[in-house]
Amino acid sequence: MDKTHNIRVLAAVIERQGRFLLCRRPPHKRHGDLWEFPGGKIETDETIPQAAARELKEELCLTVRRVGDVLLKVPDPASGYLICFTAVEAEGEPVLIEHSELAWVERGSLLALDLAPSDLAFCRHLMEL
Repeated sequence: MDKTHNIRVLAAVIERQGRFLLCRRPPHKRHGDLWEFPGGKIETDETIPQAAARELKEELCLTVRRVGDVLLKVPDPASGYLICFTAVEAEGEPVLIEHSELAWVERGSLLALDLAPSDLAFCRHLMEL
C-alpha cells in the first residue's frame, strides 16, 4: 500500500430497495456539508467488519448484519486516507448523531448530490457497473 495513504477509512455502501444511504457531513468538518457514504477510520487493530459495526452504531445507531466485499478503494490525496467502499447490510432506522442530514438515494440520482471527492469517484464507478 502506498505509504502516503496508510490510514484506512471505511465507507459503508448500504443499499435498501434500490436506494443507497448517504449522509451530509457536518459543516465544521473536512468536506463539510458534502454528501458521503457513512463510516469512519478503521483502527489499527480492527478488521473492516469490526470497524463497520462500531462506526455505524456510533454514527447512525445501525446494527450491521453482514459485511461484503470492498467494492473500490479510493485514495484521498489531500489527507493520506485510503477510502474502502464496502458493501454492508445493516438493520434499523438510521438516527442522525454525527451528520447533519441523511437521504436514501436511487443510483441514478447519486451524481446530482454535492459529493465529497472520494464519494464522487465511487459513484462514478458505480454508474459504470
